[in-house]
Amino acid sequence: MTDTETLTARQFQESGGTGDWRVLGAGASAWFGAPSHAAGAALVRRITEAADTPEAREGAVPDIDLRQSGVRVDLPRHGFGAPDVALAEQISAAARELGLTSDPAAVQDLQLAFDVLDQAAVQPFWEAALAYEPVGEEDIVDPLRRHPPIWFQDQDAPRPLRNRVHLDVVTPQPVAERAVRAVRDLGARSVADHDYYATVADAEGNEADLLPLPEGADRWEGAEVEDWRLVFSAMASYPVGSAEQAAGLVEAVAALADEAGLPLGIDLRPGVVTLDSGKDAWEQDDGYRALAGRVQAAARGLGLTADVGAPRFVQVGIDAVDIPAVRAFWAAVLGYEPDPREGVTDLVDPRRLNTVVFFQPMEESETERRAQRNRIHVDLFVPDDQAQARIEAGLAAGGRLAYDGNAPFGWTLADPEGNEVDIAVAVGREEAWRAARGEA
Repeated sequence: MTDTETLTARQFQESGGTGDWRVLGAGASAWFGAPSHAAGAALVRRITEAADTPEAREGAVPDIDLRQSGVRVDLPRHGFGAPDVALAEQISAAARELGLTSDPAAVQDLQLAFDVLDQAAVQPFWEAALAYEPVGEEDIVDPLRRHPPIWFQDQDAPRPLRNRVHLDVVTPQPVAERAVRAVRDLGARSVADHDYYATVADAEGNEADLLPLPEGADRWEGAEVEDWRLVFSAMASYPVGSAEQAAGLVEAVAALADEAGLPLGIDLRPGVVTLDSGKDAWEQDDGYRALAGRVQAAARGLGLTADVGAPRFVQVGIDAVDIPAVRAFWAAVLGYEPDPREGVTDLVDPRRLNTVVFFQPMEESETERRAQRNRIHVDLFVPDDQAQARIEAGLAAGGRLAYDGNAPFGWTLADPEGNEVDIAVAVGREEAWRAARGEA
């Protein structure tokens, strides 16, 4: 392989030294289990050093998500080449040296697909609501790649009734207020106005709840935690000027989280570190406020200044008549765990890596709405060697196979009430496209 050769997903996975890695929708991913934040932070340090070399900079800059139980590393896809393979090998070797074990079956990417009649009318709404950026002709993405990308596809015929799927977008209060104004300036329809949030819809009726709207609803009181914002999760975002500064912050925060005995998400992206308690965790354990204060002091001691407008939380809501039955399907097909709190319908990624999904009741009498196919569905990219297991899990949990015309790269499953998820595989697609075009 030459330094300039571009590899397909299959070729990347079959390169020597990439056995820990699986190519998903947005790139190559690996998960390395760790016994603590600090143990994971040691790998983060090694990754930032390996990626901060002239050779590595020719490839993808890794995204790193540190959790109490391990580290996920993503190499965003830009056309895999020799530098990406070399970096993947180095990361895997560093993990082994640190005694961390990979679990290739653990990685997945949750994305969203919107069926639209007029993409040009719909897309600007979602760019404004989510602060996403366009990529190519069909996609919009979170610039920090922490939340699900959205891609737009042509709709076969109008589906005018309300979706049973919507998004909650939770940001600092001034950001939420600006987003509401921005989407209304774009012609968004107000579905409902509440004191705490606004439900708004795009030109074709796809809905988002934007919140919180009351001033001060997004923060704790006290200067010692003023860097943090309460956006369902307690979050702080610190821009960093170098890989060394990022690694230093990660190590400091990891030590504080371990000392407090509290799980804390620590996400590294080029130029920024995001700290995240996880949804509602700060409400369930008062220790998070004290931890936030210690983290803020440590970050400021490193000369860092928070970007208080950056925290953002996105979740997917599904309306259902029989919530237990529908929830059981989604838990199985996503590999998620039920939130154990009474009266809470959330499903959460056990590693706290992917988007929360929750359920809310709808009336059984809404027969026409229930019969209409949603305009929004979930795309779940899984490792190519895990797709069949996910399909079988979904079917065993009450789902049905709605379409398999894209196999072996995609299968559409429907839950007991017709809400759809596409189980998607990236590996092998390029070879199939080339074969279809008659290329070698």
